[in-house]
Amino acid sequence: MNLFRHGAFSAAVLCACGAAIAQPTFQSASPTAGTATSEKANANADKAMYQAIEYQNAAKQGPALVVIPGEIKSSNATFTQKFGPTNIADFAEIELSRANFQVLERTNLGPLLNEFTLAYNLGDPNKARQYLGMGKLKSTKYIVKFDILKTEQVAAAQQGFDGAAVGRVIGILGAFSGSRGGAQAGAIGDTAVGSIRTGDSTGIWVIGMRYKIMDAETTEQVAQGYTEEKMEIGATGTSVMGFSQSQQGGVGLDTMVQRLVQKSVWEIDSKYK
Repeated sequence: MNLFRHGAFSAAVLCACGAAIAQPTFQSASPTAGTATSEKANANADKAMYQAIEYQNAAKQGPALVVIPGEIKSSNATFTQKFGPTNIADFAEIELSRANFQVLERTNLGPLLNEFTLAYNLGDPNKARQYLGMGKLKSTKYIVKFDILKTEQVAAAQQGFDGAAVGRVIGILGAFSGSRGGAQAGAIGDTAVGSIRTGDSTGIWVIGMRYKIMDAETTEQVAQGYTEEKMEIGATGTSVMGFSQSQQGGVGLDTMVQRLVQKSVWEIDSKYK
């Protein structure tokens, strides 16, 4: 009996602990939550959610490195307004840490970050060595940076149907039928078909990212790589007899940058540990 009670108590404790450490979940406060439009919108949003990457060499600890802010060479105003080099470096630190590299937080560099970054961008080994003698920087093997080289819309397509013209033809044919019933049918057909509106539009962007790995002591480039991804943004809508539905969406710039960083880190993890 005591063993049974002890086992039951242990099971209860384990259940309580499991409940206590479970990841929190949150409910939507939207008044349309649970409706058909909500389900469609959420299904599209789920495809844009962050997806963790399983890095093939994650079990092996990588060398110590520092991620410095790269450059955004694109002249696209939308991208440059939304992103800066620091945003991209933040994503890179997260992914390199997940890949089991020893990432030194840039915040630990404090006010030296700008001078430290400048030394490597200019390829000044003497200046770089001055910083490598400080504290945690002594163990740094690589300096890594991620640059955006391309953000451009490369394709767009639209198609649609407007029933107004077809509806007018049906109305005319009904009027010429010579009967009252034919004229009424034509008028009804004119109204029904004339109310139909459908449209689809899609835009495709290509975003390209380059990574560079530099030797922390000599500032010489050890390796580099380049990858691109397509970003598709689309909208579709239909309206018939006063009833309408529409959807719009696509992967945003934040998600695109994350995915490009993930692809780059996957290559770094597989080749340079």
